[in-house]
Amino acid sequence: MGTPDNAAADAQKHTGIAAQNWAQASADPQYRAAVIDLLGALAYGELSAFERLAEDAKLAPTMDDKAELAKMASAEFHHFERLRERLAQIEAEPNEAMEPFAAALDEFHRQTAPSDWLEGLVKAYVGDSIASDFYREVAARLDSDSRGLVLAVLDDTGHASFAVEKVRAAIEAEPRVGGRLALWARRLMGEALSQAQRVVADRDALSTMLVGGVADGFDLAEVGRMFSRITEAHTKRMAALGLAA
Repeated sequence: MGTPDNAAADAQKHTGIAAQNWAQASADPQYRAAVIDLLGALAYGELSAFERLAEDAKLAPTMDDKAELAKMASAEFHHFERLRERLAQIEAEPNEAMEPFAAALDEFHRQTAPSDWLEGLVKAYVGDSIASDFYREVAARLDSDSRGLVLAVLDDTGHASFAVEKVRAAIEAEPRVGGRLALWARRLMGEALSQAQRVVADRDALSTMLVGGVADGFDLAEVGRMFSRITEAHTKRMAALGLAA
């Protein structure tokens, strides 16, 4: 929670629901349902990230790399615990909140299983970053308590700089690797955006939030701009990796 001065600054910067706290905003049952959906999706995503990083550690070429991924996996699990605790605090059953998103996320990971260490790094960097961009866009329209939690669990666990360093070094050592990884990253981008759109379309409260029926500031045109911003951020990340978008 911020200080009173920070709270006053937030109130000036945000309007509508984004200027309210959870106690005020959750009086609207549709908004409450949308936030439970959002936290459920994010919680299952964090749990999946933990599982994936732990699995990817088996592909790591050195002990130091294994240890680095294990540390990141631990951070993801801590994020999951915070989200699960928050769901319980707002009287939502955590497993029930996560369950609607499990099949879509599991299918995404099944379709994008990496074949080697480098593909795993690119998937974590590109796929997780796309998801984080999406959640940050939504967080800007949430009540102050929910927004603070979502932004906190989206903090970089260190995977971004680690992935960039390892992938760029691999491309420098063997330039032809770059073409394969660029194709892989483009596939991940398409699958991640399709998954995000499917999840939103399947959940009425969440989709209503995005198009402006609950939270302020979103309309159909803004949703299009949001996905354009996510695509632009992806292009910049590809450049950081040394890959063509």
